[in-house]
Parts: sequence; C-alpha cells; structure tokens
Amino acid sequence: MILTGPAIEARRQRGDIIIDPYLPERLNPNSYNLSLHDELLVYDDLELDMAKPARYTRHRIPKEGLMLAPHRLYLARTVERTETRNLVPMLEGRSSVGRLGLFIHVTAGFGDVGFCGFWTLEMFCVQPVRIYAGVEIGQIFYHTLEGEPLNYAEAPGAGGKYQHNRDIQPSLLYREFQQDPQGELFEHAGG
Repeated sequence: MILTGPAIEARRQRGDIIIDPYLPERLNPNSYNLSLHDELLVYDDLELDMAKPARYTRHRIPKEGLMLAPHRLYLARTVERTETRNLVPMLEGRSSVGRLGLFIHVTAGFGDVGFCGFWTLEMFCVQPVRIYAGVEIGQIFYHTLEGEPLNYAEAPGAGGKYQHNRDIQPSLLYREFQQDPQGELFEHAGG
C-alpha cells in the first residue's frame, strides 16, 4: 500500500522518514516533491563498459538554465537527502516534467529499506529541453512492507555501495566484476 500525504507526515514525525531539507508545502496527497540540484555529470565516452569505471565531466546548471540534448544521459541528484526506515521509498518524475518529454530515471526509481543519501537521477529527454536548478523535479512516495525488513546496507548481496552518498553517483557496477585466474571477467550477485 502507498502512504497518503498525512501518513507520510506522521511517519516523518515518528522518524521512519527523513527528508532534509523538508518544506511542508511540497507534501502532496500521496507523495513529496524533491528538487533538482545544480550539478550534473555527463559520461565522456559514448560507449560504456559495465566492467570498468566510466569517465565523466561535471557541469553546473547556470541561472539561465541548461539545455539538455536528446540521446544523452545526464546524471543529477536531488537537493534533498532522504532516509527511510520500515518503508520502501520510490521516486517518479512529476507529470508536468514528463509532459515535456523529460525522464528523471531510466530504471532506478526503486529505493531500498534503510537507504540514506541523495537520489541520483538518470535523466534523458526525447527532445531538447531547458532545465533549471531548484525545480521540483520528482516525487518520492512510500510503500508499506510485509514481513521483517532487511536494511539496505546489511542485506545479503546488496552491499550498500550507494549508501550514505554525498554527491551524484555514477554507476558502480564495475565493483561487482572481478577477474578469475584465467583473466576472464565474471559478475558477483549484488545490488
């Protein structure tokens, strides 16, 4: 089940939900609006390798906004740091943002119980669109759990590699690969 706005506020007061900074006017009927930070990362190479760290360049969104180009991935983050206990957080783009053809995540809108940090956004657009720092870009909402929760950082296979992040997080998938004695790459199970 998804929490209503009043239930989000009640759980926030109980300490199950932390949103910092928190502005009461951003609370919706069943979500809370998160805003866009003023920095982006753009991968330098057009071809990426899952088994290797990707090179990227950091860009700042100027006051007059930044035009995003189609067919490029832009990594950004929320202004807000969140922490969630005893609930599953999820992030979706606001409908007003989606109607401009801007997607705020490729597939990673799903959070884990116990996640603590900023949300990295995997943004791309279907046509050029100008973005602005501070815009309310997405909505976080919360699902209740059934069963005893496993904390994100402690769950088997999760590893918590994005836990307590302080910045935009490029893919760390390469950490799940290692060399076998014959020099072949293989992947470990993990989040």
